[in-house]
Amino acid sequence: MKLLATPFLIFITVSYCFAQTGQITGIIHEKQGTSIPYVTVTVRSNTESPVAAGISDTKGAFRLENIPAGNYTISYNLIGFQAISKPLQAHPNEVINLGTIVLEPDTKLLQEVNVTAQRSSVSLKLDKKVFEVGKDVVSQSGAVTDLLNIVPSVSVSPGGTISLRGNSRVLVLVDGRRTGLTQNNALEQLPADQVERIEVITNPSSRFDAAGSAGIINIILKKNKKAGFSGQLRLVGGIPNETRISPSLSYKSNRINLFATYGLRLSDYVGLYTMQQSAGRSGTPVYLNQRQDEDRHDDARLLYFGADFQINDHNTITAAFMRNSTNDHDKTRLSYSYSGKNSVLDSSLSRSGESWEKRSYNQLEFNYTKTFEKAGKKLTVDMQYDFWDSDKDWNLSTSKILPVTTTFPMIRTNSFGKSKDLMIKTDMVQPLDSTSTLEFGLKMEDRRVNSDFIAEQQNTASWEIIDGIDNHLLYKELIGSAYIQFSGKTGAFGYQAGLRGELTHIGIDDRAGNYTNQKNYNRLFPTLNISYRFNAAANLQASYSKRINRPRLGMLYPFNELTDLSTRYVGNPDLNPSYANVFELAFLKNWKTFTFNPSIYHQRNNGVIEDYTFRDANGLLITMPVNINKETRTGFELSLLYNPFKWLQANAELNVYHYKEQGSYQNQNFDYSGNTLTTRLSSQLKFKNKLSFQAVYNFRGANATAQTRTDALHSIDLGLSKTFWKDKATLTLDVSNLFELRKFNTRTIGSDYEINQTSIPNAARYRLTLVYRFNQKDNQAVRQAKSGNRD
Repeated sequence: MKLLATPFLIFITVSYCFAQTGQITGIIHEKQGTSIPYVTVTVRSNTESPVAAGISDTKGAFRLENIPAGNYTISYNLIGFQAISKPLQAHPNEVINLGTIVLEPDTKLLQEVNVTAQRSSVSLKLDKKVFEVGKDVVSQSGAVTDLLNIVPSVSVSPGGTISLRGNSRVLVLVDGRRTGLTQNNALEQLPADQVERIEVITNPSSRFDAAGSAGIINIILKKNKKAGFSGQLRLVGGIPNETRISPSLSYKSNRINLFATYGLRLSDYVGLYTMQQSAGRSGTPVYLNQRQDEDRHDDARLLYFGADFQINDHNTITAAFMRNSTNDHDKTRLSYSYSGKNSVLDSSLSRSGESWEKRSYNQLEFNYTKTFEKAGKKLTVDMQYDFWDSDKDWNLSTSKILPVTTTFPMIRTNSFGKSKDLMIKTDMVQPLDSTSTLEFGLKMEDRRVNSDFIAEQQNTASWEIIDGIDNHLLYKELIGSAYIQFSGKTGAFGYQAGLRGELTHIGIDDRAGNYTNQKNYNRLFPTLNISYRFNAAANLQASYSKRINRPRLGMLYPFNELTDLSTRYVGNPDLNPSYANVFELAFLKNWKTFTFNPSIYHQRNNGVIEDYTFRDANGLLITMPVNINKETRTGFELSLLYNPFKWLQANAELNVYHYKEQGSYQNQNFDYSGNTLTTRLSSQLKFKNKLSFQAVYNFRGANATAQTRTDALHSIDLGLSKTFWKDKATLTLDVSNLFELRKFNTRTIGSDYEINQTSIPNAARYRLTLVYRFNQKDNQAVRQAKSGNRD
C-alpha cells in the first residue's frame, strides 16, 4: 500500500489545485458511424501553445481535463484522415461535451499508409515488445506457427512446442486470453494472415496470469472494420499431402458484428527416428540399433463463430463458440537389432503399431465491456467455459526375426480423457488523471480432468492386463487470483507497478489409490516496469517480474504408452511448480531505415523441472520429469531490422546466454553449466507487379544438461508470392525445412548406459496457397471475437 499512497495523494492534490478548470469530452467516428481509436486530440491557445492533449480510446471516446477558462483551438489528427481544427471556448468548472466528431478519409494519405504498411515493424511498449505483422510471404501462406518462427525471440519446434529465448516454459494467449486455439497444435489450423500483431511479453504486468516463467506470447487477431459483408477463402495444397480449406465471413453494421471461420485440414507427415543404445558397459554389454519410420495422417476441423452487439455507445457484449476436432490415424514401424560384446548380431525384432485418436475441444466465451464518459475508464467481465474429450487406441504387433522367427502376443492400449474448465474474470481500468491509471481485477478458474488408461495383452482365450496398467486419474485445479496495478508517466519517464496474488489448490486422485495428492500454492507476484523515452525514436526500459511455471498435465500423468520396447516416458504426479525472478534491460532505437533493439536479461529459477532418464530393473530406459534445486540464466539478445529500400527488408536476430543448473535426484547429480546461442536471418524482396520473395534461416546452437547434449540445429524456409486481381487474390508457393536440415541429434549418458538419437519429425514440405478476398483491403481479415480488455 505504500507504493500506492503517493499517487493517490498526488491525485487528490491535483484535483484540488485545478478545481476551477473545465473538461472536454467527445466521440470520434467515421462517416459511416464506425468509431476511430487512437486519434490525437490537441487543445491550443491563441499563441499556438498546447494546453492539453489526449488520444481517443478503442471506442473513439476522448476526455481532456484541467482546461483553464479561455478561447482555444481544438484539433483532431490521425494519419489517413483529414485533420480538423475548430474554435473552442472553455468556462470554469464546465464539462463541454462536443458530441460526435466525424473524420473523413484522406485518399492521398491512405495510399501512403498502404505502402508503409507493407513491412513488419517492432516497437517497445512499457511492458511488451510488439511485432506488427506486414505482408511477409509467410503471412500470406503459412499458419500462425509459421509466423511465430519469424518473430524475434520466438521459435517453434517441428512438434509444435513454442519457445521464448530458447525456453519452452512460455504461456501462449490469443487476444489476451487462454483459448483452445493454443491446444493440440490448433494454431496449425489458423491462417497467419488473420494475425494483426504478436506481443512478446518477457516480463508481463500483474494483469496477466503469473504462469509461464519464460514469459507470454500474445497473438492479436485482426478485427473487421469494414461495414457490410466481407471475407476470404483460403485454399492450400502441399507435398507431402497438405490440403486446407478455410472460408471466413463477417458482417458489420453500426450495432452488430457477426463473424464465422471454418477450417478443414488434411495432412500427412513422414518421420524418421534412429537410436543407438549401449547398456551394461560395466558388465556384459548390450548394443541396440533401432529405426522407427512414422506415417501420420491428421484430419482436423475448426469452427469458430460469434457476434459482437453494441447495446449503446458505452456497452458491448460478445458471445462466441469454437470447436476444434481432430481425427488422427498414425502408423509406426520399428526394427531392433541387438548385438553383444564384439558387436556381433545375436537377435532382431520388428514391431508395427497403428493408432486412432479422436479429439474434440469446445469453447464458449462471453465478454461484457462497459466504457464511461471519462476517456479510458473501462469495466470488463469475461466468462469462458472449455470442455474437451480425447480417445486414443493403439494396436501393437511384435515378432522376432533372429535367431528364430517368433510371433509375440498382440498388445493394445486405450487412453480416454475429458476435461471441464470454467473461468470468470473481471477487470477495471480507472484513469486517475491525464497521466496516471489504476487497474485492478479478480479471476477464478476451476478445472477438472478425468483420464483412463489400460494396457492389455492377448492370450489364448482373451485379453489380460499388462503389469497392472489399468487405472483412472482425476485431476482438480482451482486458482483464485486478484491484482492491482498503477501506471503513469512524468515527463519522459513511464512507470508501471503491480502486485498479483494467486491461491492454487490441486488435487490428484486415482482409482487404485497410488497417486493421491493434495497441494496448495499461495504466492504473491510483484511486477515493475520503468521506461525512459529519449525522443520519438528511442526508448529505454527496465523491468522485473516474478513468475510461476506449473507442470503440464502430460508431465503429471503416470500412464505411458508401450509403443517402444526399449524406452518410455512416464509422468510424475509429485511434481511441484517452479518459480522464476526475471530481470531485463532493453533499448529500442528507430532510424528511417534501421531498427536497433538490444536486451540484457537475467532469470533465477527455483524448483526447475528437468527430465531424468534411468534404467529400471528390467533394463527399460524410463524418462520422467523431476524437480531440481535451481537454474540461473543470463543472456544478451539483439534484434536488427534494415529496410533501405521499399523493395528490400532484412532482419537479423541473435540470442546468446549462459545457464547454470544445480540439484540432484536420487543418485543423479544435475549440476551443469554451459553457453548456447540462437540466431535467425530473414530477408524479403519485393519486385514489380506485386511479386515478393522471402527467405528465412534459423540456427539453434548446441546445448546440454547433466545427462543430455543436443547438437546444433539448422533450417531454411523459402516463399514466393504474387498478388493480382486488383489485390483480391494472392498466390504463394513456399517450402519449409528445405534440404531436410531440421534434424535433432541428442546424446544421453547415464551411469551404465549411453543413447544416441537422431529425430526427423517432418520431411521437407512444399505448399501452394491461394487466398481470395472480397469486400476487403489487402491488409484486412475477418473479425474474430471482440478483444474487450484483452488487447
